[in-house]
Amino acid sequence: MSTESTAPQRGGEDVSRRLLDSAATLSYDPADEVDWDAPLDPDLYGLNPEWSTLFGTPLWQEMTERQRITLTRHEVCSIMSTGIWFEMILQQMVLRDQYVADPGRADFQFALTEIADECRHSIMFARACEKMGASGYFPTRASIELGRGFKTLAAAETAYGGILVAEEVLDVMQRDWMRGENVLPLVRTTSKIHVVEESRHMKFARQEIREKMRDAGPVRRRTSSLVIAIAAYVIVSNMVNKGVYAAAGLDTERAVKEAAGNTYHHALMRSSCAHLMDFLGRAGLLTRPAMAIYQRAHML
Repeated sequence: MSTESTAPQRGGEDVSRRLLDSAATLSYDPADEVDWDAPLDPDLYGLNPEWSTLFGTPLWQEMTERQRITLTRHEVCSIMSTGIWFEMILQQMVLRDQYVADPGRADFQFALTEIADECRHSIMFARACEKMGASGYFPTRASIELGRGFKTLAAAETAYGGILVAEEVLDVMQRDWMRGENVLPLVRTTSKIHVVEESRHMKFARQEIREKMRDAGPVRRRTSSLVIAIAAYVIVSNMVNKGVYAAAGLDTERAVKEAAGNTYHHALMRSSCAHLMDFLGRAGLLTRPAMAIYQRAHML
């Protein structure tokens, strides 16, 4: 076998081995790390107010402090619920990708480590939402069915591209939440756990994308870039369920309208996706049609 064909495989194995070593050194058990019995401070937010979809709008100025706190708690639970939904999709795609793969390889072993992490994360998010009294937020029916198809058909760079999009967007948000002094300790701790462990998952996804795109032709690149962009749009558009506004005692129709036109939040989303867009561009997965979809989702 030529040096050229073995070098990429060795590089991927080296990355996966380092990620396995990292997981063995620094991983968390949410059952022990999170103080599930601690009461929720009534004066603390569910996420940094600046991350609320209504922050900076006229409606936000009219809201009482209690409504703002309630809204942010329901918003973070909606985002966590979306995270659970996509983590279930992620686990199935990764497991399918590793079906009858060589169990002696580091990438196989890290893939299973990632699935184990995601199981713990989903349980952690479910318990956090239950603690905050806001469980039961789901994507739209159309998105659920699209997700069903995506988890069944997505492969190679489209699967790992979808995974990377979901993880990158949530990572930037949670890095702010884990440092927010006015954010519930429950959210800060769960965010810290997720950020630390997801950083390994993102490195794995980037490596998989690089390897799978190495020999991709122009048609495949265009097709994959479009599929990943559509997946990104579905994920981002489902992060905050409109039910969060009713939970805070707001006029849902007005709240949805003001959130949709919130230029401050749109700018925040674009800045949070800058690193992701840079990577997709370098990987050859940022075509004009894909860029148009990212722009519509306020990710670019």
